[in-house]
Amino acid sequence: MHSDESALAAASHFLREHGVKSLVVSVLILIPCFWHRQIEAADLGSHLYNAWLVQLIERGQIHGLWIDHRWNNVLFDYLLSGFGSLFGLRAAERIAVSLSVLIFFWGIFALVCAAARRAPWYLLPCIAAFAYGWTLEMGFFNYYLALGLSFLGLAIFWRGKGWERLIAVAIAPLVVLAHPLGFFWLAGACLYVGLAERIRPRYHLFLVLGASATIAGLHQYLWHHYVVEAHADSFYWFNGADQLVLFGQRYRIVERALLIFILAAIGLDAFRRRRERRFWADYFIPLQLYAIVGVGVALLPRGIHVPGHIGAIALLTERLTSVSAALLCCILGALRPTKWHLAASLAIAAAFFSFLYRDTGAINRMEEQVVTLVHTLPPNQRVMGTILPAAGSRVSVQHILDRACIGYCFSYGNYEPGTAMFRVRAMPGNPYVLGDYELAVDMEDGDYTVQPEDLPVYQVYQCTETGADLCIHSLEAGEENDVLGIHPDQ
Repeated sequence: MHSDESALAAASHFLREHGVKSLVVSVLILIPCFWHRQIEAADLGSHLYNAWLVQLIERGQIHGLWIDHRWNNVLFDYLLSGFGSLFGLRAAERIAVSLSVLIFFWGIFALVCAAARRAPWYLLPCIAAFAYGWTLEMGFFNYYLALGLSFLGLAIFWRGKGWERLIAVAIAPLVVLAHPLGFFWLAGACLYVGLAERIRPRYHLFLVLGASATIAGLHQYLWHHYVVEAHADSFYWFNGADQLVLFGQRYRIVERALLIFILAAIGLDAFRRRRERRFWADYFIPLQLYAIVGVGVALLPRGIHVPGHIGAIALLTERLTSVSAALLCCILGALRPTKWHLAASLAIAAAFFSFLYRDTGAINRMEEQVVTLVHTLPPNQRVMGTILPAAGSRVSVQHILDRACIGYCFSYGNYEPGTAMFRVRAMPGNPYVLGDYELAVDMEDGDYTVQPEDLPVYQVYQCTETGADLCIHSLEAGEENDVLGIHPDQ
């Protein structure tokens, strides 16, 4: 990308020159969306199940539930509903997830192009791994989409000329529709980049300090005006590479290998180019943004309870490191590429995806058990489930029950209606879902006491010490819902 070339001209030139290569890369990137019978991504099952409930509500087939027409946290759900009405929900899931992955992947790629003024082909494996990192595997698809769109918007703003920068403004409503946190990042990053371009590099330290002071002020405000949760782990564990730590401690090998690669690559690049004037120029803004996000990770709460919402905005620290991961790619994009960069990137991604294939395959087999179990019941029954992940996993598996119920039963512990943060809402006394969010949380923890009005209701539970074998039984009034559960050590 030439420094005097506009963003749209650069994009057009890139597509003409690399269109076929980009298409092949896109196909390869989507392989994990098709390598198992089901896409395993925690909350994805809940998203799909609630899209099915929306269909039932719109057709008038169920009562006691209603649809809230929201303006945020819904873009992915609209994609599911839209594609679902055309192709069916199962196909809609594949299409919506694939589209989200491509937006996120190419969003980071575009951002690195904007930061480094070159296409980072040697970083494709690392970008692919981040695209399937913690945020996706937790199924936070509205937030995931918001970030992907915000990366595209920031890239256009960063290298756009004149009116082209308004494209970032045009993208902003879509980002908000997906998730407001993505909009805050887009607006803040565009403001910072715009100021940094107009200030001499020697004064950029004051920009970093000013942004950090703003975050510190926000920290004080939130801690004094809201109920917040601080993260238990040290902030330096949340460095962007943590996005690759998913289903157990073996992912720490991948994380540490990535960090060693980053440090070694930057150190060797600095040594080789030490005689070049201003070779650090391409590192400046990505490093500054990474440092500011690091301050946010350290000072902002892990969770916050917003007035007017029953459920809290949770796991903010972990979500924020998706931005850190993208900025790590921007920092690596400043390297003068060598063959060993690509080799290291490929090796790290190969280890990551091999672990991911194995672990999501195991969850797939658990979900197949759930499908078999619920189909031993008569249709339209209420079913609960307390299904905990393996020891050391950072990714939940609870919602495999939700997807297994689509078209056949009702996931009685479905948490979305009770939070008042999603489209489907529940009226008190409805026969399909626990309308109280706190009760839904108790059910997920296995601490819910069954009430007479819940009957008949069934429980899917882990029935061996491995945690991978599932059983089902009929609950009785006064019984705790997971009294028979045997869970892996957490």
